[in-house]
Amino acid sequence: MSKISGDDLRASIRNVLAEKEARKFIQTVDLQIKLKNYDPAKDKRFSGTVKLPNEMRNNFTVCILGDHSHCEKAKEAGLPFKTVEELKSMNKNKKLVRKLANSYHAFLASDSLIRKLPRILGPGLSKAGKFPTVLGASEDLKPKIEELKRTVKFQLKKEINLAIPVGHVNQDEDQLVHNIITALNFLVSLLKKHWQNIGSVTIKSTMGKPQRVYP
Repeated sequence: MSKISGDDLRASIRNVLAEKEARKFIQTVDLQIKLKNYDPAKDKRFSGTVKLPNEMRNNFTVCILGDHSHCEKAKEAGLPFKTVEELKSMNKNKKLVRKLANSYHAFLASDSLIRKLPRILGPGLSKAGKFPTVLGASEDLKPKIEELKRTVKFQLKKEINLAIPVGHVNQDEDQLVHNIITALNFLVSLLKKHWQNIGSVTIKSTMGKPQRVYP
């Protein structure tokens, strides 16, 4: 993290947090990165997930796409879920699958079901960047959901601008610093020329002013 001043980062975070009272909802804090010296058409595209020290969103919603056992556990825990029959009833309807994708931040799917999902739903969840995380038969739902709350994915497609959530305005300065540093260090590790591929780094809340932290 020698490329970013710790003092400047903390000052920018304080500016972001100073605006939180201006809105009636809990805003997400996003990390926005513009790459340089990187051509998505020629250079290798990358993808990777990293677990942040703290959750990245407030009111993070996860839907269970489950077999009978996992749906029963979700029902007992008061968690949203979809049975195999409900998924099949969508009949690969793009609007219905898109509505499902837009209704939740992430999905968990039973290991016995996950390979069948493209055949049942089509490519909609993948196109939305929300293909489910596998849920093992013996795994507990709540720890798995807590893990998802801290997991972000970097994926370069056709654009050199990346944006990911790294926290929310109800977190404190230290929590946001740790999340941002963890996310940036991971992204840099994915890049061919590391920091030489980073053009600029900005943080901002959902409705707030951008705060540039690099260069």
